[in-house]
Parts: sequence; C-alpha cells; structure tokens
Amino acid sequence: MDGHETRHFRPQGLLPFRISAKQAVEDYRNWLKRLWFAPDKLKKYARKDSQLNGMYVPYWTYDTDSQSSYSGERGTIYQVAQRVRVKVNGRWTTQTRMVTKIRWTPVSGHVRRRFDDFLVFASKSLPRNMARELAPWDLENLVPYNEEYLSGFRSEVYQVDLKDGFEIARERMQPIIRSDIARDIGGDHQRIHRVQTQHRNIGFKHILLPFWIAGFRFRNKTYRFLVNGRTGEVQGERPYSIIKIAFAVLLGLIAVFIVLGLLAGGEYQSGGLTIQSWPDTSWPSSGWE
Repeated sequence: MDGHETRHFRPQGLLPFRISAKQAVEDYRNWLKRLWFAPDKLKKYARKDSQLNGMYVPYWTYDTDSQSSYSGERGTIYQVAQRVRVKVNGRWTTQTRMVTKIRWTPVSGHVRRRFDDFLVFASKSLPRNMARELAPWDLENLVPYNEEYLSGFRSEVYQVDLKDGFEIARERMQPIIRSDIARDIGGDHQRIHRVQTQHRNIGFKHILLPFWIAGFRFRNKTYRFLVNGRTGEVQGERPYSIIKIAFAVLLGLIAVFIVLGLLAGGEYQSGGLTIQSWPDTSWPSSGWE
C-alpha cells in the first residue's frame, strides 16, 4: 500500500440517508429517557429539528487475507485425589477430596481468515468511540457515489489516510485473529505466546456513511450526539445527576446494613464441618500426587 497516501481518493460508494431528521430527534429523545442517573431537566434540551445536521462521514473498508503462525500452550483440566483433615462434630478424621489442576502442553500452528469490508472511521472531527458504536451498517446496500446524494447535506473529506487507516484496521483485527488461534489450540484453557501475521491480497474502498449530528448546552457544557442515518441507533455524550447517584449509593448502603443486621441477628451454622489441608510431608508419596 506504499505510495497511496500521497493521492486523494474520491468516494467509491455511499449509503443514502434512510432516517429523517424528525425521526432522528425522536430516537434521541427515546435514548435520553432510557439513561440512568440523567438530570430530570435534560430531555427538554434535545428539541427542534433545526439543531440536527445531516453529514456524510468518510470511512475506509479493507479486504485482506490474513495468515498467522503462532506458538502457545494448551491447558487440559484433570483431577487428583488429595487427603485432608476434617473435623466433624468436634472430632478430627481424614477424608479424600478431588483437586482440579491444569496440565499445559506446548503447541504451535497456523490460522487463516478472510476479512471483508472491515470498516475504519476516517474522520478526526467526531468522537471515534461513539461512531464505532453506531454499527452495524448495511454495507451490502452501498450505491455508487453520486454527488446528487449530497444535496442538502454536508460531507467531510477523510482525515485518516489510506495507510494509517490500514494500521488501525490491522490493530483491530488482532483480537479476532487471537480468538481464532484460541479455538485452534483447543483444550480447556489456552496461552498464546507468539503471533506473526501476514496480510495478502489487500483491497480497499473509500465510502461515505450518513450521520445525523447535533449538540446542546446543558449547565454551561456542550454535549454531542450522533444518530445512524440508516438505523436510528443513537450514541451521545450525557451529563449525570450527582443527586441521583448519591441517592442510589445511599440506598445501596442501607441495603448492605440491613443484610449485615440480619446476619448478625441470626446464627450461622456450617454443619459442624471444618476442612484443613494435611501437610504433604505427613503422607507417603506413593499413590498420591
């Protein structure tokens, strides 16, 4: 992909708006109603359709064939018998219990995965974490880019270039690849010590996705929110009510004191059984692990 970063790429496709500004406001109000610990007066600040701006936001999508070699360990659970000293009804006796252990075995191997249309947010003017939570997007419905779709809306030029976008994609692909490796290792537990990944047949597209964007001021602070222009999914910044949080903490403390009071007022009995581990040196080594 070297050399591509000096070029400017026109969008190849986009998803047209399907959610109207009116519906986006309604979706946002519904989102506000579901917020815990939000101030009671907050919802009146999310009003008037004119506050919303429709914007086509830039993304990269990447296609790549990944091949990863790895080394690690497979953990297999097994049980062994262990003698313990047990006090029953005031008298000490010996019993046998089963102890769970893990046997680790060195492993190595290879995994492959095809990534198709792996999305990377290419804007720096909007919160990346909120934009990511607007997924999923119905990319199967992408249409070829046509400036007529932009009429009445703003559009943004990508601020993350092609090469940097792929570095972001590669970093976000790693947890998926490690999950594939864990499944390939198998067993009851897995340890991954080394992963080496190569990407081949890399392809990309520059696309635009529809956002409704707005902000409001509440108690001298600005809060932004984003609405997926296809599904109505909402993500936003929000204030918290200190009074509501304090009241919830107080209720939690009251509940804890009530439970402690009930336990203190009653008598807890364990059936008269106490377990202690018997020192290993006190038992013959043959027949026991």
